[in-house]
Amino acid sequence: MPDWIVSLLQLLALPEVGLSTVFVVAFLSATLLPMGSEPAVFALIKLSPELFWPVIFVATVGNTLGGAVSWAMGLGAHTVVDKARHTQTQHPHALRWLERFGPKACLLAWLPVVGDPLCAVAGWLKFPFWPCVAYMAVGKFLRYLTMTGALLWVFPGGLPF
Repeated sequence: MPDWIVSLLQLLALPEVGLSTVFVVAFLSATLLPMGSEPAVFALIKLSPELFWPVIFVATVGNTLGGAVSWAMGLGAHTVVDKARHTQTQHPHALRWLERFGPKACLLAWLPVVGDPLCAVAGWLKFPFWPCVAYMAVGKFLRYLTMTGALLWVFPGGLPF
């Protein structure tokens, strides 16, 4: 592995920059990239338990902003498709049930596999931005709080590897 990558990984592993690392990992994991931020959140909390609430807050903000980017990508994709077709896009039946829930569907943005695309679909369906972001934030906060609390309860001494 190149030296600069090793140096970067060592820098990001330091507790002093751990919150920024959690933010970046949480942000990237909320886009369509297939990765999770829970290991980074749990690791930093195990290294610095006094940072529990700041880590949960920073991870929630990063993950919510990543979801907002996915929302914007969905809206942009819809706009491009509409311009290319010179007409409004008809939504398949599978998306119509989402329209029934509106921005509240973004509360499920924390779900694995479907949560990140759900944010893009909310943009595609032109759901209002701020209500979507608010529901995303609530769902993501509850996920981080529950998942980290459960990991701390199950693995009080740290993970077995």
